[in-house]
Amino acid sequence: MSTALLKFDGRSNKELFALIGATLTELRRRGVVRSSNNPIADYAELLFQVAFALSPAPRSTKGYDAIGRDGVKYEIKARRLTSHNQSRQLSAIRGLEEKHFHFLGGILFNEGFSVFRACLVPHSQIRPPYATFVARTNSWKFCLEDRVWSLPGVVDATAMIKRAEAAHS
Repeated sequence: MSTALLKFDGRSNKELFALIGATLTELRRRGVVRSSNNPIADYAELLFQVAFALSPAPRSTKGYDAIGRDGVKYEIKARRLTSHNQSRQLSAIRGLEEKHFHFLGGILFNEGFSVFRACLVPHSQIRPPYATFVARTNSWKFCLEDRVWSLPGVVDATAMIKRAEAAHS
């Protein structure tokens, strides 16, 4: 759908925020997102769950977002690339040394929230020089740069995630 069809011109910021809120409420009702937070994070979790037949971790589980039937745990992160911000830095990864997860599932979304690229990164690859410890937040930052897809053990999950996306559009 084109943003031109939504006619944002003339709407106040308050109206636009209300539209975002109503959209998040409806997406939650449909089961697309689990919270009222950043929808891209919940949507990424859903896509990985569908693509890899994962079960969601209980809410507020420390260190991972989903688990496979085989007990493999997945931390799932996403980033939306926009014309204003092309950063591929994912949200903070905390407790990395505690090894709460086996794989990091990462998705890069285009500006219009469609899947651009996705991968599964083994826990062992979330380290320097690809990850950087940030002392002030006691966390690690990790960027889904193109070179990540060529690391040992990384699985390009783009096709599977796009199929899951098509099933939930």
